[in-house]
Amino acid sequence: MNKRIREILGWYSSDNPGTLTNLARLLNHGYLSGTGRLVMLPVDQGFEHGPARSFAVNPPAYHPHYHFELAIEARCNGYAAPLGFIEAGAADFAGRIPMILKLNNHDVLHDEKDPLSAVTGSVKDALRLGCVAVGFTIYPGSANCTAMYQQFREIAAEAKASGLVAVCWSYPRGSDLTKEGETAIDVVAYAAQIAAQLGAHLIKVKLPSAHIELPEAKKVYEKAKVPIGTLADRVRHVVQSAFDGRRIVIFSGGAAKADDNAVLEEIRAIRDGGGFGTIIGRNSFQRRRSDAIDLLTRIMKIYAGEMQ
Repeated sequence: MNKRIREILGWYSSDNPGTLTNLARLLNHGYLSGTGRLVMLPVDQGFEHGPARSFAVNPPAYHPHYHFELAIEARCNGYAAPLGFIEAGAADFAGRIPMILKLNNHDVLHDEKDPLSAVTGSVKDALRLGCVAVGFTIYPGSANCTAMYQQFREIAAEAKASGLVAVCWSYPRGSDLTKEGETAIDVVAYAAQIAAQLGAHLIKVKLPSAHIELPEAKKVYEKAKVPIGTLADRVRHVVQSAFDGRRIVIFSGGAAKADDNAVLEEIRAIRDGGGFGTIIGRNSFQRRRSDAIDLLTRIMKIYAGEMQ
């Protein structure tokens, strides 16, 4: 194990050897093994957005094995999905890709302004299926956020006691936030801080815009002259907000983009801002398989310093 991975594991000194081993498995797998960077494939969109919206553009993606194969062939660090998709392939692909079981999900059939996801899996399921981690979404800003914070805290505690890694999707959303505010720099940084304080090992947030949502925060950002002019600046600030970079923060790939260059520009900004990587779903599995592998390889080369 190299110096960089030992350094990262050292940030989690309160955790048991089982959890540290599973975190090391994520960090030491695939193309980016040993770099401290991560590129992971998440496929919860079938539940979150509906099957046609997620897979009709690339019909082979309806099959759960497709995503295991894509993650393996592209040499991703890990693959994250809800219970059904993981159960449908865990035995066939055992030991070939670190798996993250997504333990809660939200559908858009009742797309309320203050969401509360349903708990759809358990730590016991993750252990039974051979996963290295569990994932959980919280919605800071939702009227239901307190319940989600308590749910995640309890799940994270059980995961840690069982030797698993706790991954938090921290996505601001709620009736008191504007749509622009969901990705505002102050709000995304706050969401990263909340996830870190709740005990997440690995935090997933959306890429932040330069918009500042909260009036009191705006005063501080302007007085302190916090650099937020470029995407790399904003990534750096979000990482800083997660214990001064002592928690792993990765960024969502967002909605599918037709232009590969637009995706790669975001990846360069994450790299330059000190982000730990990307969890990229629709921008991979909604492309043809060969195109997805090509894009994911280029992303990994950027993070590995092999490509500008």
